[in-house]
Amino acid sequence: MTGSSVLFDAPGPRARVRNHVITAVTVAVVLAILWVVYARLDSRGQLTAEKWEPFLTPDLWRTYVLPGIEGTLTAAAVSIVLALVLGFVLGVGRLSMNPFLRWFCAVFVEFFRAVPVLIMMIFAYFLYAFYDVFPSQHLALAGVITGLTLYNGAVIAEIVRAGVHALPRGQAEAASALGLTWGQTMRSVLLPQAVTSMLPVLISQLVVVLKDTALGYQITFVEMVRQGTVIGSAYGNYIPALIVIALLMIALNFTLSWLATRLERRLRRSSKGPAPMEAEPLELQGDRSRGV
Repeated sequence: MTGSSVLFDAPGPRARVRNHVITAVTVAVVLAILWVVYARLDSRGQLTAEKWEPFLTPDLWRTYVLPGIEGTLTAAAVSIVLALVLGFVLGVGRLSMNPFLRWFCAVFVEFFRAVPVLIMMIFAYFLYAFYDVFPSQHLALAGVITGLTLYNGAVIAEIVRAGVHALPRGQAEAASALGLTWGQTMRSVLLPQAVTSMLPVLISQLVVVLKDTALGYQITFVEMVRQGTVIGSAYGNYIPALIVIALLMIALNFTLSWLATRLERRLRRSSKGPAPMEAEPLELQGDRSRGV
């Protein structure tokens, strides 16, 4: 049985022809739609060469694009680190043997998972401004980081809890039989194994953090999407500006995914134990016992 026929029956000759026809029709329809969109935009002068020329000047990149990239990467990097720390603390807290700590972490996680990220950003922004917690030039960055950290930390906490619960119960029972405490079991036995299984989901969540930085546009945070609209307003080329920003966002997301995937493969390789020794044939064992 091949890998392609595990989830569904292999198509026969007629089914293959029908699939090819459907694929060809779908591609033709998509190309027709793209052509209509291109023709409409081109008729309004949004895709002419002069609309793309500003992106060939270093001033535009230095004034608009690079500050947006810097703001996006700064907010994403800080939020990812803080969300990972908060998520692991809350996730372990939800698994604690202390009922009060377990209840507190559960309430915290469920509350911040239910509140939209944008609401948390706006609330944190005005809270910091009212109490003068941060300098005015850093208020928007602090609001974005706070919202992203609280929401994604709560999500990562659930990922951690699910990853630990997915492990066989024998792992914890064996650690208890060896006399390990709950903290030692969690730190030395369960979490190292759970992290390996959680990596694909964690990678997806980190990409979400990077994309959600665009919500900071609502609190005047200088990030890539905001700078794209500023470029469109300044040069009258909204469509080319947003296309360029979209390509840059895709490149950043793919880069983050690539780095995270490499880290995942490295961790998976390092977590593998030595290869088990192969059993010798009975004839060799008998010869060895006779000193041959």
